[in-house]
Amino acid sequence: MIDKYLAGDANEEEKDLLSRYYNSFQQDLQWDRTELGNASDMEDNIFARINDHLKADNRASMVDTVELEKNSPDNSVDSLRRNAGVFTLLRIAAAASVVLILSVAALLWFRSNHGTELVKNSFKKAYKNDIPPGRDKAVLQLADGSTVVLDDLQNGALVQQGNTKVIKLNGKINYNAAAGTREVLYNLLSTPRGGKFQIELPDGTQVWLNATSSLRFPVAFIEKNRRVEITGEAYFEVAKDKSKPFIVSVNGAEVQVVGTHFNVMAYKDEPVIKTTLLEGAIKFVKDSTSTIVKPHQQVQALDNGDLKLVDGVNLEQVVAWKNGIFNFEGEDIGMVMRQLARWYDVDVAYTERVDDLFFAKIPRSTNLSAVLALLEMTGEVHFKIDGRKITVKP
Repeated sequence: MIDKYLAGDANEEEKDLLSRYYNSFQQDLQWDRTELGNASDMEDNIFARINDHLKADNRASMVDTVELEKNSPDNSVDSLRRNAGVFTLLRIAAAASVVLILSVAALLWFRSNHGTELVKNSFKKAYKNDIPPGRDKAVLQLADGSTVVLDDLQNGALVQQGNTKVIKLNGKINYNAAAGTREVLYNLLSTPRGGKFQIELPDGTQVWLNATSSLRFPVAFIEKNRRVEITGEAYFEVAKDKSKPFIVSVNGAEVQVVGTHFNVMAYKDEPVIKTTLLEGAIKFVKDSTSTIVKPHQQVQALDNGDLKLVDGVNLEQVVAWKNGIFNFEGEDIGMVMRQLARWYDVDVAYTERVDDLFFAKIPRSTNLSAVLALLEMTGEVHFKIDGRKITVKP
């Protein structure tokens, strides 16, 4: 219903219901910080209020179920079970909404000095150490096999590749190919765990690499196609050139474009390759199967060779990494921890299975302890940091 409201598709009845539901939480959200007390008491205050809401929801559901039983035409057990199932789903939805509100409120809290105090005082017992976020880090492998570490290099010319100058400027590298270049040379840009980097290719195409990713490309586009190869995750803003289609090779598949903006996620530890289109048009090809992808669509390459086309994709969530944000919108703990592992360069272990979904937007510039503390505030998961290992438990 929230999605429909934000898209402008909700009817008056849905708008009214959503407004009343929101207002039911709004009173409790008008908390005076002096009422919360010190940071160590904050979590207890929050969860006491959440429990009050859930208990009220449960009592209301029990009353409604009894009324349904009285009014049911056949007064059957099956009818009662069906209706009880509906209210169970409503209670789950209510709990998810509380977690979402909690995550937003907690994020605002972390942006203040109180947030720093909360992390230091309330959660320090579980953390033997803290880990800073990732940053611009990459290694450039040149055509002759030599490498250049790009992490802390100053602006200016780096190397010459044939007739192409490689320059670092404002945190990214640029390739400036001289006119008449005929030699085909390839470079490889790689980011480690805890790294990201941006590059401008010889044709003006902009590419952002996420952590644990790589981009192989020619230092000058002199062939009939502009072909590059990636691993991991990358976001592309392709320079338009109808005479030379741009082709991205990824794990045995191809993304064919002329000029467009899209994101490719193809980590080996993810279940599917996901290619999401923001603007323009692309053709996704894998083996003998292909599909045309339109803006706001995502094509998923499944293990069995099938291609699945998904409409109405949340583009903000897809490119959140590029914009410096973790966007966990209904993500399971596995997806959450895989993203954290890549960005903070940590290993993850689980003591038990965690089945809950998480909703939060967190700046990627945040230290790991603060991210984990925010997730812990849902009450559904707990963490332990020891060196570069995170242990996850319910």
